Amino acid sequence: MRTRVKICCIETEDMARRAIAAGASALGLVTAMPSGPGVITDDQARRIAGLAPPGVATFLLTSQTDPAWLVAQVAAAGTSVVQIVDAVAPAAYAALREALPTVKIVQVIHVEDAGAVGEAQGVAPLVDGLLLDSGRPKAAVKELGGTGRVHDWAISRRIVGAVACPVYLAGGLGPGNVAEAIRAVRPFGVDLCSGVRTDGLLDDQKLGALMEAVHAAAQS
Repeated sequence: MRTRVKICCIETEDMARRAIAAGASALGLVTAMPSGPGVITDDQARRIAGLAPPGVATFLLTSQTDPAWLVAQVAAAGTSVVQIVDAVAPAAYAALREALPTVKIVQVIHVEDAGAVGEAQGVAPLVDGLLLDSGRPKAAVKELGGTGRVHDWAISRRIVGAVACPVYLAGGLGPGNVAEAIRAVRPFGVDLCSGVRTDGLLDDQKLGALMEAVHAAAQS
């Protein structure tokens, strides 16, 4: 089965349309973060989410951890998925399930060391999917995504084998290494931001090369 492709840090409706035309199966819409690229307002996220056709998921990336704030933000944005980039209490998942039962929940696990395996196993039964990234949530200024760094794929592969839910792989991926990453980790999907941009702008040539590499990995 072909690996899903999520293009993150979508900032405009034009970017969204180009990513969809290239074959993206999901769009990432980044709201206020302590650091990282591609931040847009909740209103912009709602407008972009509204143009996604059936079959293309829209992910609202949020660093909110308070259950009430999470529910309000996701409801306002109207996305099909919420991607929680920081650790939250189980009560946050419960609140989202109760208020927004059709919205899927994806929890980010930052793969800093082998401890991420246990963290993923603990969270997986509470969510619909995991996304493995290369942030540093314990840094003085939290890094919660968009770092452009590759983490240890061997740990990511262990996580894929240890949980039952779908797992996306992020962190420093691009056309040049995405096929290798897919072969090494065997994720449900891959997530890219800087790897398909030039000077911060979405690059159609890199998008095309990315899709070719993902298709090539599916053949191996």
